Amino acid sequence: MLPLRVILHPTDFSDRSQCAFELACRLARDNGAELIVVHVVQPPPFVTHGEMAKALQQAEGYRRELQERLGDLRRANPDVSMECRLADGDPMAEILRAAEESNCDLIVLGTHGRTGFRRLLLGSVAEQVLRRAPCPVLSVNVPFQDVARRSGAGSPASAVVE
Repeated sequence: MLPLRVILHPTDFSDRSQCAFELACRLARDNGAELIVVHVVQPPPFVTHGEMAKALQQAEGYRRELQERLGDLRRANPDVSMECRLADGDPMAEILRAAEESNCDLIVLGTHGRTGFRRLLLGSVAEQVLRRAPCPVLSVNVPFQDVARRSGAGSPASAVVE
């Protein structure tokens, strides 16, 4: 089995991301690995002058709120060695940068399951990370509770992953 020393979990704080986070915590705890949680703040593609001024005035408040959310994740899981990071930029590029800088052994991320035209328009960060990651990627696309109910299994190991 692959030795897991460092696990990276990119989060967008969605429900699907929360499911992937729970799995990443279990894997980190069970393997004695460090868990690095990263949230990437993506700048909007187009911002008017007025919106930019407003964003600059509130930038630290917004970042503080995100840092608090990351801190809440750490406090809720005291039995996991966890580092939380906040990055700015393109999510895919920042996730890959974090993976390489931390020399991680596994990336555990949630997917939104977009298909068809929506996926074509919006792209898929998870798909790009899967294609370019320097390590294995575990992509979680179904909340464990839903899988457990349908399959009758009580273990997250029975979850369906891409």
